[in-house]
Amino acid sequence: KPQEKPKDSGKVTITKTFDFAGEEVKVTKEVDSNSKEAKSFLKQQEKLPSAAPASLPTVSGVKRQSGMSSLLGKIGAKKQKMSTLEKSKLDWENFKEEEGIVEELAIHNRGKDGYIERKAFLERVDHRQFEIERNIRLSRMKP
Repeated sequence: KPQEKPKDSGKVTITKTFDFAGEEVKVTKEVDSNSKEAKSFLKQQEKLPSAAPASLPTVSGVKRQSGMSSLLGKIGAKKQKMSTLEKSKLDWENFKEEEGIVEELAIHNRGKDGYIERKAFLERVDHRQFEIERNIRLSRMKP
């Protein structure tokens, strides 16, 4: 029988490093340990340690990189780039958490003052006005 590892029902903290305008930005996110994102992150973490020994050549005729070039290669590894929109979204999410206004915004957006509710109201008014004008035009037409 294959033994299964007991999964903890807690959360997994995922930290990603991005390059934004020459600065290093670290994004930390907590996700449920059963989610797809957490599983893929854990698989990547398992691959990283096993990939390092395999990358070194074992054949004696192959020249290995050593010294400064290998260190610079590890340090200068390309980071994933972050767009301005992604950075703005990240900053907004952090601001909402710091100020504690997440619930307040959710309640406000659900009410009559919410943007979506106002847009829906304006669309209904526009449609009703169009029907009234159409009925007037049709009544003026000669039979």
